[in-house]
Amino acid sequence: MTLRLAYYADDFTGATDALEQLEKAGVRTRLFIEPPSRESLAKTPEVEAIGVAGRTRSLPTTEIDAVVRPALRALRDLGVANVHYKVCSTFDSSPETGSIGRVIDVGADELNRQFVPLVVGAPSLGRWCVFGNLFASYGIGANTPAFRLDRHPAMSRHPVTPADESDLRLHLEKQTNKRVALIDIRTVDRGPQAVVAAVERARRETASPIVLFDCLTEQNVTTIGAVLERFASPVSPLFSVGSSVIEAALASQWNLPTRRHDQPLPRGKLLIMAGSCSPITATQIDVAVQAGFALVTIDARSIERGDTSAIRNAAADTLTALDESPGVIVSSQGIDRNGLQLSAERLGTAFATIYDRVIEASELSLSLVAGGDTSSYAARSLGIESLSYHAPLSPGAPICRAHSANHLVDGSYLVFKGGQVGRPDFFASLLRQP
Repeated sequence: MTLRLAYYADDFTGATDALEQLEKAGVRTRLFIEPPSRESLAKTPEVEAIGVAGRTRSLPTTEIDAVVRPALRALRDLGVANVHYKVCSTFDSSPETGSIGRVIDVGADELNRQFVPLVVGAPSLGRWCVFGNLFASYGIGANTPAFRLDRHPAMSRHPVTPADESDLRLHLEKQTNKRVALIDIRTVDRGPQAVVAAVERARRETASPIVLFDCLTEQNVTTIGAVLERFASPVSPLFSVGSSVIEAALASQWNLPTRRHDQPLPRGKLLIMAGSCSPITATQIDVAVQAGFALVTIDARSIERGDTSAIRNAAADTLTALDESPGVIVSSQGIDRNGLQLSAERLGTAFATIYDRVIEASELSLSLVAGGDTSSYAARSLGIESLSYHAPLSPGAPICRAHSANHLVDGSYLVFKGGQVGRPDFFASLLRQP
């Protein structure tokens, strides 16, 4: 089967978000840890789209080129019409860390010089872009007011890339020299023909511009999808940048039959490993503990020092707690009381070690890792090779099934949740899953 789309995500949780958008629209998709070869794809001939779960959001900008350039080349060489660099719907980036502007420069150089579509607003996730400014609700899947990004209660205080500018044009000015042309909501509301004309004007005015699309409604998503399809072909693949709205927009044009995803999970206990520093995740932990989850706390300083006894102790405490509780949350909250910032790599690796010890001795129904950067390292340490979609859970955080050479991990059901995802009772609600 011909691939319709290949995407590279800047973190793991964002990659599963895009996977869900495609599967909900009937697009059979497989998410890989590394770019797959044509030979490996031949083993899954039913797949129509593929993703790669990267970790560039947390990388120093000086290291991005060496990671992104070969990945985008590999995706281009699969013969797809669309290659998408998937970013967080809150546009997490800075000139020094996870620079989206640098990725755009690399992608435009490797894939297409006509223009680079940029679409970030994702109405289904509570993200909206209007007159170039990004707004976000407080938590994906939560019914809360919309905040301008630079006034958002969580994103304006992000520990690594705090949002200090909601105008995405001004934000990108600090990361790339490319001109950013805006197609604002008034044009997008007029439909595909008006938007295509605006894109052509932008291309005549500037060589290889970034074209930012406002997106406020689901009808806007459909309009943008029609425009992207207009410029994409396997001979000259269209390189786009944005949130998982890109997947939703393109899939809206393919009109594929949807499939039911309501398979039950196996019986067993619940394990949550929380590495996110988000106050949203902190609230979810508090609510879950009140609902009956046991809490096991990791000593952040011991893990940062490489003290393996702290991990062994946490695994032992987790197994003891699972004997007495329906679910356990293992958490360090990323920062201990003395203000130590625990690296995502060390924490993700620690979580993988704890998970390995737990699944050897206990039957788990479902496991969840909270934190985009932490998830990236945890999945790699677990030896996961790819993920397939199993069922919806909360917008942006589906249940996935792992594929791995490790027989203990292969077939496991996992959720990878970003820090901004979910209602306050997200973890607690897992106790009510059938």
